[in-house]
Amino acid sequence: MEQTPKHNTPSMKRANETSIYKLMAVGIVISVIGVFMRFAGDSLALSLTAWAVLFIGSFIACKGVFKILAA
Repeated sequence: MEQTPKHNTPSMKRANETSIYKLMAVGIVISVIGVFMRFAGDSLALSLTAWAVLFIGSFIACKGVFKILAA
């Protein structure tokens, strides 16, 4: 007989938490703002700020992904 997969494991419950997906959505929005800023103007200060915002947004989004993977 075939065994059915367990859907109530702790890792599945952790992966389905809405707080993780909210964290990822915030990170993606911040990253998109950084990309927009990167191409919005042509000054050194705006470019450096855009790269910093993009890095922070990417870091937040990756943090959410690693929470899902439990790494």
